[in-house]
This record gives sequence, structure tokens and C-alpha cells, in this order.
Amino acid sequence: MPIDKFVKLESTCVPVPIENVDTDQIIPARFLKATTREGFGDNLFADWRYDKSGNPKKDFVLNDPTYSGKILVAGQNFGSGSSREHAAWAIAGYGFKAVVSSFFADIFKNNSLNNGLLPVQVSKEFLEELFQAIEKDPATKVEIDLENQKITLQPNGPSESFDINPYKKKCMLNGFDDIDYLLNISNEIETWEKANS
Repeated sequence: MPIDKFVKLESTCVPVPIENVDTDQIIPARFLKATTREGFGDNLFADWRYDKSGNPKKDFVLNDPTYSGKILVAGQNFGSGSSREHAAWAIAGYGFKAVVSSFFADIFKNNSLNNGLLPVQVSKEFLEELFQAIEKDPATKVEIDLENQKITLQPNGPSESFDINPYKKKCMLNGFDDIDYLLNISNEIETWEKANS
């Protein structure tokens, strides 16, 4: 599945202000039988999203038409627990391009970057400002500028810088996975090999 280029994103947000959300809550273990990324978005937060009969729970944010967008704003310590890559697949498969939190589990963060989903880690204070702004007005937009590593509450709200691994940043800006990156620099590799053989 190709990875889209990520340069700049401006979108409304879907808030999930719950702390310590683990990968089993993001995508329950019973859905992990597939080995390709397709279809995982349908089961994102499945146990919170649907009742035992498979009917949508009206009080869960993904079932609330008030909230929509390509940015998931999550509570602290998002993506903890087991190392399943399927959690990133489910979030991206639902249509999210970025997740904002004040802390991510390392493995989840790496899995997200490997699958074209940008994890944006902000301060607790900035995260709280986001939640408050979205609650006050669900039409609030946030801009994420990957090139300049800055997230801004629109239209003229506060902004904050965020960190990203330089290699992963380059991959996301170009829509590369690790193999695409190597293919892109194959001429440089061949030149180096000739010069050093």
C-alpha cells in the first residue's frame, strides 16, 4: 500500500481525551488475523465504538457527526502495550493522517512513522489547549507543517514545535517507505560501491 506524501496538513480534529490508550484498545486482538493493511480502519476502537451486537455506540466520538477530520487528538501515553503494527494500520485506515498527544509509546511511534501516519508530540499544556478549543468549537482547525516541524491552532492561535527523526521526516515528505528510500538513492549507492570496491 503506497504511502502519501506529508508536507502540510490543515484539518479539523477528532478528540479522544483518554490517557494510557493501549494498542489492544486501538485495535482488539481478535482482528489481527489479516496480514495486509486493508480493512483495519473499520475496527478502529472497536470495543468502544460498537456494542456486542455490532451497533454503533452513540456516545463514542467516532460515531458523533459533530467531530470529523484527519487529525486524531489523543490523551497522554498513547499506543502503549503490545507492539502490534496493526494499531497504526487501523488509525491510518480510518483516514487519519496524524495523531497528536503529549506522549507516545516508542514502538507505536515508530510503527506510525513506518506507515505514513505522523505522530506529533506536544506539551501537556498545548494538548490541553487543543482539547479545550475543539470542545468549544468542533470546527476548529489545526495546521501541521512537517517541513518546519510546527503545529498551529488555527486561524491565529498558539503554535508549538515538534521533533521527528530526520530520516523519517525525509521519508514522509517524499512518501517513501524504507525500500522506496533505498531505491531512490540507488545511483548514489552504486557510485559509492564503485569508488570503494
